[in-house]
Amino acid sequence: MKWRRLMAVMVKEVRQLRRDRVTLAMIVGIPVMQLVLFGYAINLNLRGLDAGIADQSNTAASRALVMDMVATGVIRPTLSATAPQELMDGLRRGEISVGVVVPPDFERRRAEGREAVQVLVDGSDTVVQSAAIQLAQVPLDSADPPRPGGRSTMSRTGGGQVAVVSFYNPERRSAVNIVPGLIGVILTMTMILFTGVAIVRERERGNMELLIATPVSRTELMAGKVLPYAAIGMVQTTVVLALGMWLFQVPIRGSVLDVYVAAVLLILANLTLGLLISTKARSQFQAMQMTFFVFLPSILLSGFMFPFAGMPKPVQWLAEVLPLTHFIRLVRGVMLRGAGLFELWPDAVALVAFSALMMSLAILRFRKRLD
Repeated sequence: MKWRRLMAVMVKEVRQLRRDRVTLAMIVGIPVMQLVLFGYAINLNLRGLDAGIADQSNTAASRALVMDMVATGVIRPTLSATAPQELMDGLRRGEISVGVVVPPDFERRRAEGREAVQVLVDGSDTVVQSAAIQLAQVPLDSADPPRPGGRSTMSRTGGGQVAVVSFYNPERRSAVNIVPGLIGVILTMTMILFTGVAIVRERERGNMELLIATPVSRTELMAGKVLPYAAIGMVQTTVVLALGMWLFQVPIRGSVLDVYVAAVLLILANLTLGLLISTKARSQFQAMQMTFFVFLPSILLSGFMFPFAGMPKPVQWLAEVLPLTHFIRLVRGVMLRGAGLFELWPDAVALVAFSALMMSLAILRFRKRLD
């Protein structure tokens, strides 16, 4: 081995790496991203869960109890209801994760030592369910007004009088929560990767000049690249749904058609994002690198692996940009809570808007490359 020749190859590789801006950015970007996401954004200690309150007693003691529950930091009241059914509707639509029901005869139930408060929990997320159980430990004697000359006569803790009722996944099986989200993870990984290399592959194989010479418009070329992969995505969705029902007994409480419509919306969003990446990348390797740069935040911030409610607000705002975040809300709402797409329309509209924006940007960037 000649050290001079070895050094020449090493210098050449460093210079080539320095010219490859995407790879250079990944060298620094991936460690920084992982450090920020795991150290700052990921938080398993849930606080500030969106909650609905139905205080049918509306007494000083019941209001004090609600204030004690809010003071734990576990819940954040966002919905005021007059009946438990309103809280059930809010849980089904995904507007709240926890509902607190204080019955009209709260005082009498509390005095008799019977179940005095119900905490309704969206059990489709097992982490949320575990966090909400902390509310059952709030002592009901804290709701008593101070008595002159002594303490309250009620010494029972909330363990027996505050009942936590879990909906949609009472057995707390992890597969029920993971399998619907896994559909989105698989579609995100494969769809972005397939189309991320689509335009680059044509350029590397020398077919781009041939495509330019044909009467096919830029829009037709982009749509033609997307639609075949959309069919592949539907096949993947069917496979995951079938295996999830067969192997893990994951229910589909809503409409199967709604599940497929939600999958189509995610597929289109990911394919158009992949096309945009393809117009930016100079090689298939760069396209794969950029795909990974999108895939990692999608996995960690969408609510698939870690609870969305535990993330800081700036990170939640960033996660709202990711298509997988909206799809997980849609698919879990339809499959586990039996909600319809019309009830979950904000997330459906977000996916449609994302697809339109990414497709427009991809077409504009592709035109610039042809000029």
